[in-house]
Amino acid sequence: MPVVEASIELDVDVETAFAVSQTTGAIRLRWDPFIAHQHLLDGATAPGKDVRTYTRHRTRLLSMISRYVSYRPPSTVGMTMERGPWFFETLAAGWRFDPVGDDRSRATWRYSFRCRPAWLARPVEAIGTRVLQRDVERRIAAYARGCADPVVLTAVRQ
Repeated sequence: MPVVEASIELDVDVETAFAVSQTTGAIRLRWDPFIAHQHLLDGATAPGKDVRTYTRHRTRLLSMISRYVSYRPPSTVGMTMERGPWFFETLAAGWRFDPVGDDRSRATWRYSFRCRPAWLARPVEAIGTRVLQRDVERRIAAYARGCADPVVLTAVRQ
């Protein structure tokens, strides 16, 4: 199963780093270039274990329903795709947040996936690894900018 990963050091404490990663609505759209829309499902009002999320990709061509399979503030969050683009057989993500000093942290995002149909998976996964790696690197860089954005920081520190 292919895996892509990206890490970045941040000039915020681990609690703030985690909180920024879990923003929703306009604050999430302020930093996250991956999404065009995202909301919690089933009446949930906050992220948490077993909460489902609907996400529409920035191109508006792809959407996904995912479920939080772990939620341990301020250190880790994990999700798995329940329904999504036809070419993913599976997709899972884990985001980890570690302190690296006073008021500094490191965010590490790891995604694993498997493509279908099986007879075409090997070349599609090779291409998908490159595309997803580039997207994850761009997204985590945008997240780091969000961790330095006064509007985002004010929202998560209220």
